[in-house]
Amino acid sequence: MTLEMAVAAAMFVGVVAYALFGGADFGSGFFDLTAGGSERGAELRTQIDRSIGPVWEANHVWLIYVLVTWWTAFPEAFAAAMNTLIVPMFLALFGIVLRGASFAFRKYAATLAQARLFGVVFALSSVVTPFFFGTVAGAIASGRVPMDGRGDLIGSWVNPTSLFGGVIAVGTCAFLAGVFLTADADRAGATRLAEILRLRTLSVGLVTGAVVFAALVPIERDAPTLADGLETRAAPLIVLSFLAGVGTLVLLVRRRYALARPVALLAVAAVVLGWGVGQYPWLLVDQITIADAAGARATLQGVLIAGAVAAALVLPSLAYLYRLTQTEEWTRPEH
Repeated sequence: MTLEMAVAAAMFVGVVAYALFGGADFGSGFFDLTAGGSERGAELRTQIDRSIGPVWEANHVWLIYVLVTWWTAFPEAFAAAMNTLIVPMFLALFGIVLRGASFAFRKYAATLAQARLFGVVFALSSVVTPFFFGTVAGAIASGRVPMDGRGDLIGSWVNPTSLFGGVIAVGTCAFLAGVFLTADADRAGATRLAEILRLRTLSVGLVTGAVVFAALVPIERDAPTLADGLETRAAPLIVLSFLAGVGTLVLLVRRRYALARPVALLAVAAVVLGWGVGQYPWLLVDQITIADAAGARATLQGVLIAGAVAAALVLPSLAYLYRLTQTEEWTRPEH
């Protein structure tokens, strides 16, 4: 493996991690949005706060990692993408800020009306943020980001591939969140809530799967380079994602919630990896390859070393945090 490919692979690991952990975090907003009124949705919203409260900010470390690696190791491609896709990127990042602020303020609202307002902002921003990230991915994958950075500010992300990418991102996040929330509710002994979440997650999974298959037709015409990659070298990953997705639905039907979580993670990881493999060797599809976009060799070496040190310091802490929250150990007196 070449040095530039090693850096690109390391960066894409961050993309996959953000899609999994940040995606499950964002997806909780969909269930918050559809929970119902203040009384009817109180139990579900309490479960959402309990599930994502300890980890929701920690998940953004992956986004920071990806952006810093991208602009350091592949600066010209980063500049081109940010110039062309400034609108959806700004909206996605603004959504993250609104989401974080409203999630925190909702807990300290002085009145019920304020709590409702902050709740609506949290839920809506949790949905629109992954949508705009999905449109960014679609714009890059369909070859609409020229290297001169002067792509269409609207048409680059308002097109069939980008719009389907946004909808699929929202559905995937909601599906992941549903699987995790169902397992959390069941582990907490909230049987009735777990059953409600199970049925809603099954519905979200079926709809998202249908959208993914429906997207194959316009992508074939709108993003031929990506479509060719998905049908050839990335095909095993797409099949794996399909099988894991079906397996997750079966496990939900059988109420095997603990096992459904890793299988759902596998389904999403496989489809995200499929996207990366499908557009290989392009960094910006049909514009510049990974090898041609790479910066100086010393910079790439520095990025890999810094990434390895960061991983050694951060990953054990994140793993311990997830272990505590997913096993309820943090509720014991010694913690």
